[in-house]
Amino acid sequence: MEELLREYLPILIFLGLAIILSVVMIFGSMLLARQKPDSEKVSAYECGFEAFDDARTRFDVRFYLVTLLFIIFDLEVAFLFPWAVSLGNIGLFGFWSMVVFLGILTIGFAYEWKKGALEWE
Repeated sequence: MEELLREYLPILIFLGLAIILSVVMIFGSMLLARQKPDSEKVSAYECGFEAFDDARTRFDVRFYLVTLLFIIFDLEVAFLFPWAVSLGNIGLFGFWSMVVFLGILTIGFAYEWKKGALEWE
């Protein structure tokens, strides 16, 4: 039991400090920050929606579709960086593996485009 406590004591200390610091920052922000929204803060955001009070209002499903497509192609770029860095080490097999990966993603993108998933009516 003592050995277990000795192993987990730093984690418990870190967790306690994180909770205390989080509470201090939240209450500090509430006390020190200006809480006066102006016309700029309550204007329409980049997505085109007017500011509203109820967070449970239905969104158009196209926003979710665009989000999912962004995530897919963002992950593609995330895989390209380590591949480009290690291209000298992985050789021809690594190169053609990435070509196949990009080909599959391109086919998927063309399919979505043809189906009209990217059209905003």
